[in-house]
Amino acid sequence: MPKTGGYGRLVWLWLTLLVFVIDQATKFYFDNSLTMYQQIVIIPDYFSWTLAYNTGAAFSFLADAAGWQRWFFAAIAVVVSVVLVVWLKRLKPHETWLAVALALVLGGALGNLVDRVIFGHVVDFILVHWQNKWYFPAFNIADTAITCGAILLALDMFKSEKSGDKAP
Repeated sequence: MPKTGGYGRLVWLWLTLLVFVIDQATKFYFDNSLTMYQQIVIIPDYFSWTLAYNTGAAFSFLADAAGWQRWFFAAIAVVVSVVLVVWLKRLKPHETWLAVALALVLGGALGNLVDRVIFGHVVDFILVHWQNKWYFPAFNIADTAITCGAILLALDMFKSEKSGDKAP
């Protein structure tokens, strides 16, 4: 295994950058290609592209607040991002899955942070639904990366507990 020197698993920041670039490119594309709430059906009854803006957090939490939530959620994203970079730096060479998880969450957090700071809202465009009866809230690539990273973090936690490894 290659030595990482004093940089921990920061090499995985390439994945953070990839998530960030794909997230921003897709948001730019859909923001400039669709009108608000316009749907382009991809898989009838299940999957569509749509354009929605979210001024809140997950599931539009605090979206109806007076505007303070923009900076509140931006501040949280900055703090979380710094913590994730420090955590990546402190990882051991064998902690690859944990590094991947942190890099995914970091890329998603930064993607949504840029939206909040520049536009005052997060651009969402993925719509999962069942017929015309049930709709999951619209989301984006950043949200997907955060969710995948969180799942990997949980799996890594269970793996560590099962194998007897204890996180420092």
